[in-house]
Amino acid sequence: MKISIIIPTLNEEKILEQTLKSLRQLNTIPHEVIVSDGKSKDRTIELANRYADKVMVYGGQKRQTIGMGRNLGASVATGEYLVFLDADMHIPDINNFFKKALDLFEKNKKLVGLTVYLQVFPEMASLPDKIVFWAVNRIFYLMNNILGLGVSSGEFQMIRTEVFNKLHGYDERLAVAEDNEFFRRLSAVGQTRAEPSLVVFH
Repeated sequence: MKISIIIPTLNEEKILEQTLKSLRQLNTIPHEVIVSDGKSKDRTIELANRYADKVMVYGGQKRQTIGMGRNLGASVATGEYLVFLDADMHIPDINNFFKKALDLFEKNKKLVGLTVYLQVFPEMASLPDKIVFWAVNRIFYLMNNILGLGVSSGEFQMIRTEVFNKLHGYDERLAVAEDNEFFRRLSAVGQTRAEPSLVVFH
């Protein structure tokens, strides 16, 4: 199985290089890294070209929504699974992380969308940060795993490509909350899950 990792960007030069370098540690699973850029004015595109497998740059006139950016990246993806990441994310023990994630999909054919627990980088996390993300993670667990109502933020979403295409991707008209809206649509055609054993940092 191949995964396509898609990162929407806009003026992310301060954080993107570290994220892309960390993704290079993934060496046990076939994958590609796609950066989808919304006309950055800094060195984002230069850095993306240095580290990513594919770089898509938005060519439209109106301001690109993040849903448009995600969909543009997905349009050139070749993996059976799409992974949408923000530009400031770090996945610890990345090879084992994605092995576990793929196993969840393989064991449950009804699973169409996966999100994970989110944490702030330990050296940056304040007590309020820890409280907020503790609460958010458990809300995601309740909504997805128990109530069957897809809810997820866009920091990390892993989706079966076939289902993503059937649903025509993210709603490009939404300026915010396109991530939650898409997971809600996913939960109408299959199962979504928030996995406590998988954690990403931002």
